[in-house]
Amino acid sequence: MKINKLIDHTLLKAFATTDEIQKLCNEALEYDFASVCVNPANVKTASELLKGSDVLVCTVIGFPLGANTIETKVFETIDAVKNGAQEIDMVINVGKAKEHDYKYIEEEIKAVVNAANGNLVKVIIETCYLTSDEMANVCIAATNAKANFVKTSTGFGTSGAKAEDVALMKANISKDMQVKASGGVRTLEDLEKMVAAGATRIGASSGAAIIKEYNNKNN
Repeated sequence: MKINKLIDHTLLKAFATTDEIQKLCNEALEYDFASVCVNPANVKTASELLKGSDVLVCTVIGFPLGANTIETKVFETIDAVKNGAQEIDMVINVGKAKEHDYKYIEEEIKAVVNAANGNLVKVIIETCYLTSDEMANVCIAATNAKANFVKTSTGFGTSGAKAEDVALMKANISKDMQVKASGGVRTLEDLEKMVAAGATRIGASSGAAIIKEYNNKNN
């Protein structure tokens, strides 16, 4: 297992500076992470810094509340791709999920998938606000909408990734879809628990520390 390629090296703080984005990208290059995950305003900078590498640029759409209109999420996605985003992590309309309007959820995911123009789409379902049944139904909607991943959390909710939620999500998507665990994954032990539950990608702001911990353990 190439642990580095499980990690989306993440910096989504509202007050992230250009210098911090540069540091994030330098670390991503040093450790050869799967991607950096940054806010849309930082996509162009990250894309320029990572040009020519195999570290992808991931951004977030409808972040962090998911309460934007479908049209706004579509525009954000088109703009992000134009600026160099290669992966799109979109937040669903959680209120619609709580109303059990899974048709709406499917429609908005499908609209973002189309707007992403072949780039990979991960659907943030914000598990901390959903029941098990709601999680399962949102995963089914994401499958129907042809998303590539379902993702646990924004990291801005009341709690982050839980292994039992990852397992539930994995059980309710198609075999060609994957699960990303994010929010509160800070240690190697956290990462290993998520992978054991079925996650194939990890969103973490402490990716460098996790790799150092892994290397210390295995050298």
